[in-house]
Amino acid sequence: MNPDLSKLQPYPFEKLAALKADCRPPQDLAHIALSIGEPKHPAPEVALQPLRDNLAAINSYPLTKGMPELRQAIASWLQNRFSLPAGAVNVDNQIIPVNGTREALFAFAQAVVQRSNDALVLMPNPFYQIYEGAAYLAGATPYFYSTTRDNNYQPDFGAIPEDIWQRCQLIYVCTPGNPTGAVISEAELAKLIEKSKQYDFIIASDECYSEIYFDGVKPPGLLQAAVNSGNDDFKNCVVFHSLSKRSNLPGMRSGFVAGDAKVMKSFLLYRTYHGCAMPPVHQIASIAAWNDEVHVEQNRQLYQEKFDAVLNILAPVCEAKKPEAGFYIWLHTNIDDADFAQALFDQQNVTVLPGSYLSRTVDDQNPGSNHVRMALVAPFNECIDAANRIKQFIENL
Repeated sequence: MNPDLSKLQPYPFEKLAALKADCRPPQDLAHIALSIGEPKHPAPEVALQPLRDNLAAINSYPLTKGMPELRQAIASWLQNRFSLPAGAVNVDNQIIPVNGTREALFAFAQAVVQRSNDALVLMPNPFYQIYEGAAYLAGATPYFYSTTRDNNYQPDFGAIPEDIWQRCQLIYVCTPGNPTGAVISEAELAKLIEKSKQYDFIIASDECYSEIYFDGVKPPGLLQAAVNSGNDDFKNCVVFHSLSKRSNLPGMRSGFVAGDAKVMKSFLLYRTYHGCAMPPVHQIASIAAWNDEVHVEQNRQLYQEKFDAVLNILAPVCEAKKPEAGFYIWLHTNIDDADFAQALFDQQNVTVLPGSYLSRTVDDQNPGSNHVRMALVAPFNECIDAANRIKQFIENL
């Protein structure tokens, strides 16, 4: 067996299941899950109808590179969303459709990391655990940079030592952040791009929450920062986007990777052998989804309404805050986060995810400690019910 498999830790939800195993929540309260970031808003008809209308496409093998029409739809969306110049993204060599960002974020490290004893892959802490597994199975070592409450959950790239940058081959950034909801500014992204040129590493920017924002404040993206800082060919810059959160299509597994043409060429070669082309009917539905913004605006409004209502309920008892973007509340707890999550489930039948399960301990500090992640993905009434139960639970602590 691959010896690097032994380096992988249990997934957070395995730990959560063990934490809840001996609990006996009240049976008169329906269970409400705020633990998994699985969108529950209705899938948009604009994407569902093409699925129904094009089932015959299942009889054709898909191209790993994707249909030209899909790549054009993605390029147009990127240019419109991030105010890029017309033609800034080359449809032929700078875009690859993928089966959701999860598989692509993992596969990307396998393609770009050069195995060596000193190879490092940098990633935020707390983080999406795929980054860590991708690093280990690519033959590299993860290096965690913490995003803490003291720094408004922003990464401090300036605090990373030079010898770490010298060994860095790939850095994952997540903006808007999972689980914190923090958005990295365009200025900070531009500084990171300059470091990537200085030390010759690739930036993988996970931007799958970019379309759930509030008050019209659009999170900037890595390609936007690249163009505005003079990096017109996106050297060392690669972004990952998905329809799962933007369009409530988590089961369709549709996203894309875009950026540096040289990197995309190698990633496409890897994917050709990997055998992970998006099904044709999903590609057709994805074209319709990327070309439509009406359903995305409606989706944002639904999250806005839930955040306003839930935070109004929780405000008297805790420091719950609306994230800059995304659909998570990264709640600071006054007791141990695992104890909080276990007792909340046991007493109120509400499941949240302990923050320490999404983090690693570095220098005796776990930045996820005393936090829980709450995903406001359930229907409005369930979120309100959960908020009232959490309020009662905190009042009784």
